[in-house]
Amino acid sequence: MSLIAGIPRPLGRHGSRGSASFVWIPALIVAAAMTIPLIYLLVRAADADADAWNSLLRDSTWRLLGNTVLLALSVTAASIAIALPVAWLVVRTDLPLRRVWIVLAVLPLVFPSFVGALAYLAATGPRGTIASILGPLGVDSVPQITGFEGSFLALTLFSYPYLLLTLLAGMRGIDPSMEEASRALGKGAWRTFWWVVVPQLRVPLAAGSLLVALYVVSDFGAVSILRFDTFTRAIFVQMQSSFDRSAAAVLGLELVALVGVILVVEAVTRSRGRYYAGGTSAARRPRRVRLGRWRWAALGFLTLLALAALVTPIVALLDWLIRGLQNDEPLGELWSGAWHSLSVSLVAAGIAVAAALPVAIVAVRKRGPVAGLIERVSYVGFALPGIVVALSMVFFALNVVPGLYQSWTVLIFAYLVLFLPQSIGPLRASLVRVRPSIEEAASGLGRSPGSVLTTITLPLIVPGVLSGFALVFLTTMKELPATLLLAPTEFDTLSTQVWTHADASFFARAAAPGLLLIGLAAIPMALILLRERGLRD
Repeated sequence: MSLIAGIPRPLGRHGSRGSASFVWIPALIVAAAMTIPLIYLLVRAADADADAWNSLLRDSTWRLLGNTVLLALSVTAASIAIALPVAWLVVRTDLPLRRVWIVLAVLPLVFPSFVGALAYLAATGPRGTIASILGPLGVDSVPQITGFEGSFLALTLFSYPYLLLTLLAGMRGIDPSMEEASRALGKGAWRTFWWVVVPQLRVPLAAGSLLVALYVVSDFGAVSILRFDTFTRAIFVQMQSSFDRSAAAVLGLELVALVGVILVVEAVTRSRGRYYAGGTSAARRPRRVRLGRWRWAALGFLTLLALAALVTPIVALLDWLIRGLQNDEPLGELWSGAWHSLSVSLVAAGIAVAAALPVAIVAVRKRGPVAGLIERVSYVGFALPGIVVALSMVFFALNVVPGLYQSWTVLIFAYLVLFLPQSIGPLRASLVRVRPSIEEAASGLGRSPGSVLTTITLPLIVPGVLSGFALVFLTTMKELPATLLLAPTEFDTLSTQVWTHADASFFARAAAPGLLLIGLAAIPMALILLRERGLRD
């Protein structure tokens, strides 16, 4: 019996229960571990007093809800306005240097939101980088962007690539014959785009918008640095200022409810937006739209985007770093922070891939309610903000395994809960391309389930393993709230160094770890882009 195809079936004709347990037991353990944050919130909120529950009706709580919803809707709408035309330009037109523009448009994903927020704080204001550059032109000061405006700008510029990546894939998969028919009927490129292309992108638009909305709702670093009150910032302050965590848990439960509403809206949108290509038309390349005189407008738009999302923040950080070095500002324990970030990200990525493998196997090779439940439960952490997961890990460590509180183990476990889905997705995509008959043949020759996994399955899904590893590594490098709350004493990462210095308004000291963090995070992003088939003409 094969490891994968041998997951129990009604008649069990493909193998023994031993090989089935080899997959099911670890998958069930992983799924059970993913429920810890929800269990914590329910238990902790149940112990809350009446005052904590009454706080949900206060004006301050409604203001937090309004701020969070407004920011999520605004950033999602702006991300659509950016990502949709970019995806169309680089996939469906004769835009020059399309490969270069794809890379430049996706690269802002390596910026942690709080680093981007710090960069724009450094760029604006009376002594900011923009004012110093424009000084010869008579510009003495540029208003500093904080509050809602600053949070909106930073989160839009550094989260729209999530939507862009889904749109790039969706744009290449739609049926070109419908566009050709529209053009044959005399419709121009612009009307064809809005009335034919966009309706076929409803599913990737919904999926990418979900990623952006969840990212905004769960963000802690940018809104904290830019002083804009949302649920995540309020929960962190509540936890830091009080020994009673029940009030923070109640706020966390309301935040989870908001996330649930977002998920329901996305699911309804997706269920109403199924589009299939007829025959093999989607497999052939569509005819590229000639931009003509609009080419210069498109290049101008993409150039401004690159300036805003890449050049300006990097130049601002470099400017403040140079100022700090000129004033003998201490850089702090920069290399220790880099080592801590690299080591914890490598370990978290490796464990996440290992934990995601049995879940992906069950999801691909087994049909049924239990398999579906395991896969869905494993995605719980992705829908929860890091601050909520961190709260649950503190509670779990103090009450179940107090000896592990503020240890590497609990920190890695939090990363696993948060980022496991980013490994499951690529592994699942690779597994569906592996024929079960190959594994069954190996099993029929006497191979054990473990041998089939290591010698047959894993070599065939190396692309998924590498992509899952790179994604978890990237997001762990950028993660902030869980690291702040769970890291061992004197265990600082580049992320915590940036936040600590920026929170104290020491921008020059925060610039060095911010730039180093961007450079290290760009490595897995480069690997992902190099493996992206869409970069090939």
